[in-house]
Amino acid sequence: MIEFADHLFRLTTCDTSYWFRVSKFGHLEHIHYGPRLELQSAEGLALKRIAQIGSSITYNPSDPNYCLDQIPLEWSGIGRGDYRHAPLEAKMPDGTFTSDFLYQGHRILPGFLPMEQLPSAYGEEAECQTLEITLLDASNQALLLLYYTVFEQDNVITRRAVLKNQSDHSLTIRRIMSMMVDLPNRDFQFLTLDGGWIRESHLHSRPIHYGLYINSSTTGSSSNRHNPGLLLAEKGAQDDHGWVYGFNLVYSGNHYGAVELSSHDLLRVQLGVNPHCFEWELHQGDSFETPEAIMTFSSQGFNGLSHNFHDFINNHIVRGEWKNKERPVLINSWEAYFFQFNQRKLLKLAKAAKKLGVELFVLDDGWFGARNSDHVGLGDYSVNRKKLPSGLGGLAKRIKKIGLDFGLWFEPEMVNPDSVLYRRHPDYAVRTPGKEAVLGRNQLVLDLCNPQVRDYIVSSVGEILDEVDISYVKWDMNRHIADAYSPQLSNQGEFHHRYILGLYDILARIFRPRPHILLESCSSGGNRFDLGMLCYSPQIWVSDNTDPIERLKIQGGLSHLYPLSTQGCHVSEAPHQQTLRNTPLSTRFNVSAFGCLGYELDLKYLTPMEKKEIRGQIEFYKAQRSLFQYGRFFRHRAIKPNKVHWQVLSRDGRRGIAGFFQTLSSASEGYDRLPLTAVDPHARYSLSTRPQRLFLQRFGGLLKHIMPWTLHPEGFILRNANRFYALTDCVESYEAYGDALMVGVKLNNQFVGSHYNPQIRLLGDYGSSLYLFETIS
Repeated sequence: MIEFADHLFRLTTCDTSYWFRVSKFGHLEHIHYGPRLELQSAEGLALKRIAQIGSSITYNPSDPNYCLDQIPLEWSGIGRGDYRHAPLEAKMPDGTFTSDFLYQGHRILPGFLPMEQLPSAYGEEAECQTLEITLLDASNQALLLLYYTVFEQDNVITRRAVLKNQSDHSLTIRRIMSMMVDLPNRDFQFLTLDGGWIRESHLHSRPIHYGLYINSSTTGSSSNRHNPGLLLAEKGAQDDHGWVYGFNLVYSGNHYGAVELSSHDLLRVQLGVNPHCFEWELHQGDSFETPEAIMTFSSQGFNGLSHNFHDFINNHIVRGEWKNKERPVLINSWEAYFFQFNQRKLLKLAKAAKKLGVELFVLDDGWFGARNSDHVGLGDYSVNRKKLPSGLGGLAKRIKKIGLDFGLWFEPEMVNPDSVLYRRHPDYAVRTPGKEAVLGRNQLVLDLCNPQVRDYIVSSVGEILDEVDISYVKWDMNRHIADAYSPQLSNQGEFHHRYILGLYDILARIFRPRPHILLESCSSGGNRFDLGMLCYSPQIWVSDNTDPIERLKIQGGLSHLYPLSTQGCHVSEAPHQQTLRNTPLSTRFNVSAFGCLGYELDLKYLTPMEKKEIRGQIEFYKAQRSLFQYGRFFRHRAIKPNKVHWQVLSRDGRRGIAGFFQTLSSASEGYDRLPLTAVDPHARYSLSTRPQRLFLQRFGGLLKHIMPWTLHPEGFILRNANRFYALTDCVESYEAYGDALMVGVKLNNQFVGSHYNPQIRLLGDYGSSLYLFETIS
């Protein structure tokens, strides 16, 4: 809901209020963002200006206390006395960098306003409302439009800006943010998702002191180094309580987020396109639209904030046929074969996967050109007939006959120097004139600023999608951008942004006419996990690291900003290629189940008992798929440092699953408590462990302690026994009211080194369990 009266704008969602007013000089003064407020005067919340602070600049002599540097603002300029970092740095038509945008008027509109070239959130007129505010720098005839769209049910407000040059002199943008707001300091912590390849999205927190803190990417994409989203949490905030603010950007390119604490305790937050190597010239009549920024607030801690983000993304970012639709269980060929496959191997893998309950077969890299390694073939789309004698169409028909849908991997944004495309069109690759091109993973980036390149990609990929029965595409992008130059551009400061505009153009042209295809975006794992890609790709590959202990940090970090329905999570072989860690099959599944489940291993090496275990995993996942992908997700604060606790809950609170994960075991450990939350305190529930197998090989020579005779742990008998026999881990069952469950169920003892019986939980290093609970009718 958006209201305006007495110069005050009130933007209201179910649980939040966002207030700002037009000051007497025409600036937009921020008043409040936080819990929902009753209709009342804003004076009690407004920052008081009763004395001028030393070294300040007076904006207007009629009011010596009106100093922009000390006012909480919605947008600020340069050269008028505000010395905090400004959201706009531009060489204005008058040749200076001074800007001062003042209120001219506003419109309140139903629904959302689509953007011209960029993706944005969307909604029906009954779901959202938009405020358009017009600001003007009169001396430069520069018009600034600020857009606020309120998604009431999701507690989200989006913001963006459009700058228009109405002067007959050019205006050059060096920096323009999507949003800016000044908040009163609450002893905030600054939280970001940081990392790198195979260690993406680790949550980092640092206290905010006076000065500037930046979260950004300069790699050409949103990057695995720093996700575009950021959080601000008051000191002491936890998963279940405390004030927390969240900000994110609907953008897949170089991003910039900053928080700056002023000397008088105002915290400026900004998000937008990274000004690094950015320059954009506006001639008379030209305009520039920024990506859309997302803001949300919760007084119920990090979980409350995550629920806002999750609902908003599922309802207003993801679109098309796969919106709120359950994702299939897939098997991917990559870790089974890498490049070394043929049609016989693939069909054998598909048949084995079908027997286990898999629904979708995905052929990964290596199906085209001379692609037998990562040195050759990218950019070409001719099928390798040595590997696939019946072509993609023939393979897809055979896969469909087995009873699986067929999916295919592409990396359309890249080219190998050793490829037919590069030999014919070296000008299609991004490179700096006069310099030797630098390679990443033996490949170059294609110039998406070039419309001929975009047409080539759209035509090549589209032709395959129309000729082959494909229901899923994995779209990869395996290197950062360097040598940022396009001969298509007279101003190379536009390159990075125009590259992303070109990418969005390609994705829209390929997939909007083919809405039945499930697109999963990938970029060396989670190198481009952002809201911009989610506007086209309903799910994204989280990381090339499939070690579940690492995934606890990666998926757990992402869950602060992104719902489980967007996260691609696979069970792979152990020891893991990325860490050499040997984790139980049960834990690999238990972690991957909190997302879009897949498998990525050569099934022929599994024992009959392991196949039986996987068949049970998939059966369980399918039965609970709606919970795992769309249930309300909670993280619980772990009392012990070697534990991680997750929970998903149905929207009516009658059914849920809790995940109990142990990273490293400790000797003779004390009791464990299973934390649960948000269930109905007056309803009676049953709670039980999902049964899972313990494979004999894990216990080695320790088996002699529970057997009447001694056998060689690596001998013939135990090796074969491990293939056909396994222990069942402890299964616990309880009945209790919801109020008791929320106190925390005390679980059976773990193994403490002195005794074994079937009631002892045998977790050890990297062990875990899932617990299903539901109301009793």
